[in-house]
Amino acid sequence: MEKANNIAEMQSSSSLTKRWIMYLIGIYILTIGVSLAIRAGIGISPQSSLTRVMTVVYPQLTQGTYNFILELIMLFLTYVVMPKDFKLKNFMSLIPSFALAVCLDLNLQMTSFIQLEMYYQKLLLLAFGDAALAFGLFLMIRANLILMPIDMFVHTVVKKVQRKWGNVKTIFDCSLLVISACIGLIFLNKIMFIREGTVLNAIFVGQYLILYSFLFKKFSARSAAPEAQSPNILKD
Repeated sequence: MEKANNIAEMQSSSSLTKRWIMYLIGIYILTIGVSLAIRAGIGISPQSSLTRVMTVVYPQLTQGTYNFILELIMLFLTYVVMPKDFKLKNFMSLIPSFALAVCLDLNLQMTSFIQLEMYYQKLLLLAFGDAALAFGLFLMIRANLILMPIDMFVHTVVKKVQRKWGNVKTIFDCSLLVISACIGLIFLNKIMFIREGTVLNAIFVGQYLILYSFLFKKFSARSAAPEAQSPNILKD
């Protein structure tokens, strides 16, 4: 319940056009964060680790393409879990999924020159990348538009099993990590892209979201203060 309230407080009431602009900007910033986290080279998020390892197993397809394929699979699984609740409008989620795939490939190309040697540099890059990722996610939550198929699937499972969102999301992320590790072991004889940065990603992104939410509330309160005082000023 507290999570739902926090999300509701972050959501924007702006016009649909402004919210779409915010949403697309959020996608782009999020993919910058993902790209920087990948270039840090000390572990990435569960979703990114799965799609990244696939680019090593079968490099003919880009990570953005694999990410879009994963979103397609999640959309299909959403239908499988609760077919009666599945609507045609759910296919709209493929639009931001495609935009994310394109932006991800673009930003991976733009950051391909980054090659760090010192561990502290990699750690700092990961922290900065996760900050960008979380800010992009914050903007997408603010826009309050379409859930990505992966988030839609998690949300649908929550409704189906009547369990806490956080617990279901944790199980889902762990499942992606297990699949990624198994693919690595089967095809590459090693586990790739799952390291300490994977754990740090889970911690950093959540804490950054809390920080952005706090700063947004403070800014909103300051902006509202002069408006609240203006009637008294006129009366004086």
